Amino acid sequence: MHVPGTSINRNKRKLWQFHGGLHLPDHKSMSMQRPPVDALLDDLLVIPLQQHIGEPPEILVKEGDKVLKGQILARANAYVSAPIHASSSGTVVAIDEQPVPHPSGLSATCITIETDGQDKWDDCLPEPISDYKSCSADELLERIHWAGIVGLGGATFPSRVKLNPGPNKPIDTLVVNAAECEPYITCDDALIRNHAQEILHGIHIVMHILSVKLCLIGIEDNKPDAIAAIQKALSEHDTGDIELVVVPTIYPSGGEKQLIQILTGKEIPGNGLPADIGIVCHNVATLFAVNNAVSKGYPLISRMVTVTGEGINKPQNMIVPNGTLISSLIERAGGYHNNVNELIMGGPMMGYALSSDKLPVSKATNCILVTQKDNAPANTPAACIRCGKCAEVCPALLLPQQLYWYARARDLDKVQDFNLFDCIECGCCAHVCPSHIPLVQYYRFAKTEIWAREEDKRKSDIARQRHEFREARLARIKAEKQAKLRKKKEVLEKKKAADVDPKKAAIEAAMKRAAEKKQKLQEEGKIPANTENLTTAQQRQIDDANKRRENSES
Repeated sequence: MHVPGTSINRNKRKLWQFHGGLHLPDHKSMSMQRPPVDALLDDLLVIPLQQHIGEPPEILVKEGDKVLKGQILARANAYVSAPIHASSSGTVVAIDEQPVPHPSGLSATCITIETDGQDKWDDCLPEPISDYKSCSADELLERIHWAGIVGLGGATFPSRVKLNPGPNKPIDTLVVNAAECEPYITCDDALIRNHAQEILHGIHIVMHILSVKLCLIGIEDNKPDAIAAIQKALSEHDTGDIELVVVPTIYPSGGEKQLIQILTGKEIPGNGLPADIGIVCHNVATLFAVNNAVSKGYPLISRMVTVTGEGINKPQNMIVPNGTLISSLIERAGGYHNNVNELIMGGPMMGYALSSDKLPVSKATNCILVTQKDNAPANTPAACIRCGKCAEVCPALLLPQQLYWYARARDLDKVQDFNLFDCIECGCCAHVCPSHIPLVQYYRFAKTEIWAREEDKRKSDIARQRHEFREARLARIKAEKQAKLRKKKEVLEKKKAADVDPKKAAIEAAMKRAAEKKQKLQEEGKIPANTENLTTAQQRQIDDANKRRENSES
């Protein structure tokens, strides 16, 4: 099913509609009443080591080291990884486990920098690339990798990997995600309004890397100022290969799969990727970071963050250095209102509650939401009444009720049969559930259990492979020892044969020949030559010997 595009869509592109979704109050205006500001530089920056999907980087610094802004603190040693840089100059005062913003509430390795207030850049940053078209895709990908750029729309997947799908997956379309569909969050909106030209330049760089001729910028129709800013940038640098497509405001149109379906009508297969259907999708903040890395030689050390909610005195967007404590952002935004209910990282639908504001901002932090308590009684989860509303609004065409039952029963095989990993955790099902069941929490739990089981299986497989390798190694060593013993025995036998006395050997050979000759004569009935022509005394001795033998025999 498609819905007509708006007049802003330059080619009157048809828009398609995904299943389900919700129309939610957006609450976006409260943080857009003030222009973006720079967050205050903290005395201490707590920079988490793991800020992306993939392997953690290797730490290059130690306590007591002086570091400069933009200096690499940890390098990526794996393909799916990203380096971490210092977001200001100062001294490394700790490398230890500290609390980080994560649904688990657990601690993780962090590098703490005591800033010196100078904010001095590293002199070893790479030179800006003024003509990106003169560079190969590999050169630009290496710059993006060096800059530590990851997906800033929430997934934090290393961008170098996403922009290198391989020769077997030709890409024909770049989709730019500017939808920003979740309520309260406006960081992308603010970024577009203030940096549309830089974002557009980042789009051109990525199109050059992917060798694509079409780019679709998808943005919801509740962002008129951002739409105008993109239109203006396109009018000044119109190459005819970029289309601005305004889509209806419906949650979660900003989901990667949902936005691609809206713009192209194509559906990503289950357990598949956009590259499988010839598409790469990137968030506008990621493209802004790409432009900074290529055109300015800057690593990703800060980002736009929305600090908002009814529990904040002055909601606004801020440009925040990586590692800044959330408490500093709250203070910069005028502090808390009274009657604060919950501190959330992200939006109200897909975000998660934080236990403290003494946690650092990372590359994944797009919004800090502070809610207020209302007078309504708390909704206590009740039994599922099988109303089916969750299935009606699910944008991934799943059966949330079945997923809930199997996740609750810890039937991990069944829950995968119902395509658990196609769930984008948008929260639509939980939002409409009349029983107030926290459905997404069950799905997250099941995913975590499955990942843990797969990790156990992986470790078990590694242990089995090591055991098999050990057994094969021991068998090989035993065979090699036996071969060496055989060879040594052969050498000894040859040596023994070579050590025989030649005179003795000649005598033995002569005696053997004489015995053979005698045996042959006896067989022919002949008297041996050595008994002929005997003397009388010799013959007498022989006769006596024969007589004694006869007597003894009788």
